[in-house]
Amino acid sequence: MTGDTLVPTRGKLERSLAQGIQALYRSLLGHQTSQALCNLLDNKLIIVIENAITKPEKLLAQNGQEDLASQVRSQLDSVLELQLKDLIKEVLGVGVTDLLSDATLETGRTGTIAILESAPKVRDASSKSKTQPEVADC
Repeated sequence: MTGDTLVPTRGKLERSLAQGIQALYRSLLGHQTSQALCNLLDNKLIIVIENAITKPEKLLAQNGQEDLASQVRSQLDSVLELQLKDLIKEVLGVGVTDLLSDATLETGRTGTIAILESAPKVRDASSKSKTQPEVADC
């Protein structure tokens, strides 16, 4: 066994992050997202969360309070920022220098781009399959 086998694949890291993000939403917001997708690109991480909008935000938006619902989402994103940065550092082993987030009330999606301090160490998964890339989907 080589030391390289201890380094996780990109897909493994992406799946671990996606699962951690869903757990974060459950524990901090009491909200079950339907899916979290993570895509690691060198020193950048793209996160898309499906069904990220909570019931109170939806209720506000459905009753003509879209601006207030957007403000609530913005505040929730601010509160979640530190925990999300900590989760990313724990899973990837590198810190986050910048976190950019936005949500769409109409579709219920939240998108986040994390700029990392450096590209995390990943094992080349090409030895598994050279024709099918790993997909991180929870």
